[in-house]
Amino acid sequence: MPVRAERRAHVVMSRCDPAGWLGDPMNAFEEMRRFALQSPYSKQSDNSAACRTAAKCRIPSAHHDLSMTSQDTAFNKAKEHFLAGLSHFEAREFEPAERCFRSSLDHMPGRVSTLVNLAATLLALDKQQEVLSVTADILTQEADNQDALLHRATALGVLGRMDEALAHFDQLLALNDGVGEFWSRQAQTLQALERHNEAFASYQRAVALDSTLTTALVNLGSLLRESGRRQESAHAFRQAIANGADTELVRYYLASVTDDNKVQTAPSSAPQHYVQALFDGYADNFDSHLVNVLGYKTHVLLNQHLQTVAPARRFESTLDLGCGTGLCGGLIHPHTTHLVGVDLSQQMLDKAAQLGIYDELAQGDIVEHLRKKIAAHTPPHDLVMATDVFVYIGDLKPTFEATHAAMQAGGIFCFSAEATHDEAQDFELLPSLRYAHSERYLRSLASAHGFEVMLLRREPIREDQRKSIMGFLVYLRRV
Repeated sequence: MPVRAERRAHVVMSRCDPAGWLGDPMNAFEEMRRFALQSPYSKQSDNSAACRTAAKCRIPSAHHDLSMTSQDTAFNKAKEHFLAGLSHFEAREFEPAERCFRSSLDHMPGRVSTLVNLAATLLALDKQQEVLSVTADILTQEADNQDALLHRATALGVLGRMDEALAHFDQLLALNDGVGEFWSRQAQTLQALERHNEAFASYQRAVALDSTLTTALVNLGSLLRESGRRQESAHAFRQAIANGADTELVRYYLASVTDDNKVQTAPSSAPQHYVQALFDGYADNFDSHLVNVLGYKTHVLLNQHLQTVAPARRFESTLDLGCGTGLCGGLIHPHTTHLVGVDLSQQMLDKAAQLGIYDELAQGDIVEHLRKKIAAHTPPHDLVMATDVFVYIGDLKPTFEATHAAMQAGGIFCFSAEATHDEAQDFELLPSLRYAHSERYLRSLASAHGFEVMLLRREPIREDQRKSIMGFLVYLRRV
């Protein structure tokens, strides 16, 4: 399948380009870790590690010696702790599970079955370095242990050591190429390495072996969406939904590639957990990639034109909606007495806090935040800003309504928005997974909610595949 060579890295996404490792591939190694904690260790599964390892610990049923040797006692103690560990594991009580498995190893050091389950437990506890140590012990004893290779590859992926992770998945597939999940995980790793054609082929192998693999189906659909193969993409997303994928999220993906992208049928906004996870995962690279790599400057333009509509004005209280790491806040800070930021992503807020420019930072949905402030009768704002926030919101009526109620008369509400291809539509969800809005819709919202238009500029607001994307810079006065 041809894939555009200019596709962006999956672990470095722009705020205006949500397609990425946390978005479209849905955080590959988080999905891997969830798999590791489920089917491989269920006592009910004949193919599970739990069933295999429990069998290894089983005491022969016949001819028990009444005078047990110390070795027998150690074996029984090891078995007792091992089975207790399995029970804790299946109840997702991972700290006591770790203690039990380690106690079992105290009685029978080096037992492979116990080390395998300890490795899975350590994955659940995000102790990736310890996973590497434990799996190294296993592979010293059994170089072709598939569970150990699986857990080691997963830990390496979580640590960002993708080339090493891929080598272990390749080794795993050389041992057993008949498991769809193994192909899916290899594909996720290839996707993180931007080897998209190879990832596509591996996803195809995965779903050919197991058509119920929702992660593979969703990621396959996303690669097809990015390549413009919308009908095939929609088919993959529908299969994922039918097999139990996150309905809210995948229906959002599906709407971006079908006729459901229009206002009548499109979701009113991106799922909150999608946006939150997207930017939590992007926080460390956000500023450098957005500004230095993508040449992003919408925050600069929004502030520049603000000085045109309100020259030399100093604002008493500014609210930065979807403040992110504080790119826009840093520019408005010298012109305001009090600066408040709100964002869904706590990790983005943590970055913003390091700037030392915000008087208040709040984690949450922007409309819910505004409504809480209104209910608490907090002093109104005289400036509200939103840069590249409305690409994740289709229906802006609740936002306009709450913003008006939280502002003082004469205050300014300024924001950016992407332009629809069809001016007859209020908004539409594009295959880029971004919402676009029509100028007619923005003007009608302003009029209906007590704002007058000070300035509305139509101009390129970003680039995608070296093509300019048109949008709006909008400045409204609260009547």
